[in-house]
Amino acid sequence: MNAMFPVPQMSAEAASLADTLDGLDIGLYLLDTEARLMHTNTAGQVILDAHDILYETRGRLTARDLIVDRTLRLALTSALDANGVAVPMIGIDGQRYVAHALPLTSGPRRRAGAAYGAVAALFVRKVALTIPPRSEVIGKAFKLTPAELRVLLAIVELGGVPEVAAALGVANTTVRTHVNRLFEKTGAARQADFVKLVAGYATPLRDMGDVR
Repeated sequence: MNAMFPVPQMSAEAASLADTLDGLDIGLYLLDTEARLMHTNTAGQVILDAHDILYETRGRLTARDLIVDRTLRLALTSALDANGVAVPMIGIDGQRYVAHALPLTSGPRRRAGAAYGAVAALFVRKVALTIPPRSEVIGKAFKLTPAELRVLLAIVELGGVPEVAAALGVANTTVRTHVNRLFEKTGAARQADFVKLVAGYATPLRDMGDVR
């Protein structure tokens, strides 16, 4: 690390960045254009150790599914869109994951990439798509279609259109259409408001209010 960053301030910045990345509860891999692993956080190492969806081969990140592997490698060698690309993955036991490759090309992203010689970050998270007990109430309260409710819950869990589209197996445009309708029906101004909405219906306080 010191050899790469001779300036003390830069070394401290890189060390601080490493601590931040390791604190994430989703898998994170910083990669170069050839999918070489420049950094892996703790959650990412757990995924690699499982030898299920991803593993390391001679310092390179490899996906167990050949199609997924080709897609990820193509994304790294091509010019990634600023929003990146999301790729669905399925483990040996049928568990679903979403891998989101994000370019490190501007602002804080570029500084993060420079600290490790990386050009892209790959985020990998498990998709549970758990349905809160009161989800039917949410659907009825805002007159949501089953598809809209499904997208709402997926947005709350996964956080972004590309990840939701990959997890649900639909196009990004389809998810955006549902999100726009959700904005109209719920009165939410941004996707972060969906989290508050769902959380409100899942709390005991909301249940007590319904009883009264």
